[in-house]
Amino acid sequence: MFAFQTDCSNLDSALRREWLETNGLGGFASSSVSGTNTRRYHGLLTASLHPPVDRYLLLSKLEETVYINGQCIDLSTNLYPGIVHPEGYRYVKSFSRGLFPVWTFEVDGALIEKRVFMVHGENTTVIEYEVLGDVPCTLEIRPLIAFRDYHSLTHANAALNPTLDVKPGSVSLQPYADLPTLHLAHNAVNVEPESRWYYNFEYPREKERGLEFREDLFEPFVAQFELRGARKATIIASLLPHDAMEADSLRHREIQRRSALRLAQPAGNSLATQLVAAADQFIVRRGDLDSVIAGYPWFSDWGRDTMIALPGLTLATGRYDIAREILLSYAAVIDRGMLPNRFPDSGEAPEYNTVDATLWYFEAIRRYLQATGEYEFVRTNLYSTLKSILDWHLLGTRHGIRCETDGLLSAGANGVQLTWMDTAATPRRGQPVEIQALWYNALKVTEELALRFGDSEEAVLLARTSAATRENFQARFWNEQSGCLYDLIRPEGNPDSAIRPNQVIALALGHCMVPPERAVSILAVVERELLTPFGLRTLARGHAFYHPRHDSDAAYHQGTIWPWLLGPFVEASSKFRPDVDTTPYLAAFADHLGEAGIGTISETFDGDAPHRPTGCIAQAWSVAEILRAACLHQP
Repeated sequence: MFAFQTDCSNLDSALRREWLETNGLGGFASSSVSGTNTRRYHGLLTASLHPPVDRYLLLSKLEETVYINGQCIDLSTNLYPGIVHPEGYRYVKSFSRGLFPVWTFEVDGALIEKRVFMVHGENTTVIEYEVLGDVPCTLEIRPLIAFRDYHSLTHANAALNPTLDVKPGSVSLQPYADLPTLHLAHNAVNVEPESRWYYNFEYPREKERGLEFREDLFEPFVAQFELRGARKATIIASLLPHDAMEADSLRHREIQRRSALRLAQPAGNSLATQLVAAADQFIVRRGDLDSVIAGYPWFSDWGRDTMIALPGLTLATGRYDIAREILLSYAAVIDRGMLPNRFPDSGEAPEYNTVDATLWYFEAIRRYLQATGEYEFVRTNLYSTLKSILDWHLLGTRHGIRCETDGLLSAGANGVQLTWMDTAATPRRGQPVEIQALWYNALKVTEELALRFGDSEEAVLLARTSAATRENFQARFWNEQSGCLYDLIRPEGNPDSAIRPNQVIALALGHCMVPPERAVSILAVVERELLTPFGLRTLARGHAFYHPRHDSDAAYHQGTIWPWLLGPFVEASSKFRPDVDTTPYLAAFADHLGEAGIGTISETFDGDAPHRPTGCIAQAWSVAEILRAACLHQP
């Protein structure tokens, strides 16, 4: 088992490192390794009420005090205006992230171990404390609750109902009538109601984002536990009633489940092995089928992210059944030939405002077939859907998405950003380069299926369209002066010569329109202008709109580094430059796994050195594409 371990004695460093536990439903637990909540999204139980969305942060944290050898020592750490109180981080000997987050406190010669894990398939978090040695002590726990939408903040209010249902071994509470009951199973020796508010917790990561960053939390009771010998202190926070005695069986079940995930990885591939657990965190249930959370802590499941991430999260890890369910899940929500871009957090209707999610669906299916050979599954469940998608694109669908007479795909509408570069700073209306590549790939994938399934008339039509696409793409997108591809042909017909990474996608897909000699030139330009240790910049540094720091939405795709782009870059390099060793392109991630989100990969990084990690601490396509790249050409 690989474990990430870090020192928590440096508070500034410990506040920047975060841990994450997930439950396969969209729910999660997360905080900094110091135990200090630094985001509104940090808490011990964020439950998904309608998986994988409609998420509420119920249990924010536990205030922990230990009584040992006549001393009273606080183990918690909180940030208040102008002060850190208490300073429990000083007693953290180590934090490690193997199968679970584990803290070891050293208090007056005694070692106290704390473990946190979520139960797969339940909105349940288990927190355990154990003394390692013969020094007896008493542990006092004060739960602090938030009970709010996970994007919001709680403030002291008179509407909260402090009534507790206290039974032997459990305390249940429902502070607000429109939210579910929280059950706290425990093995405490004493529980006393103690209703009071704690005021002005500060969350510095929210302050950095320019958002409200202070919150009040409510303490409903205090519980005392005796830690001596083999006796543990246990709290199970859940939407379901539990018994504290179940903690051992729940832990053993999670150990077995998580350990089994690693067995499918190639021997000797340490980076891939380390990322398997991270990959599992993004796979969630949506109804009876599977989907993919785009990123933690604030994203829901997105169509584009799901299709890009599917090969790395499921095929590279041998989880073909989950890949199959994801493909079926999205087939059921296709509308007017489009996959949804996003499922909103509160369960509203899906949003259909992307041009590329639908086209990535074809590549996901192609890779699924490459890995499994299950053509009959595709024939029975997906083939007619793929043909219908192409028909809609040939005739025209939402947001000006349509195939022109030259075989190229146009897209764009006022106020709607349809590509993965989806901010107002990068509108990219017209004919983006990667969209042409994805469109051609979709045509060829379906043409091959038509030939295999004896649908000759469809195959002829698709061959004719793809030939026109290829011919006009090669004529219009080659930038002779720069030796690479234009990023975009605008609606007026003039090209955008900004050097961006989207052209690499055109090289890495299953069906490529770029001749080998041009592909080699493109890779050389991208390597020179965009490659960094953590991925590709979204814009060359010499461009007038380049942002060296990801400090605003305007910088999101104007220089900011995205790790997921290393997947197509490594694959294209392996395809067109087989003599180039791609291993060094991934080397920096071994250290990054011990920073930011422990054991996972961030969404983005600053364009300029030292390439500070930014965005979500755990992003599905970052993990998926680095994992997939690490597995390429493994024996």
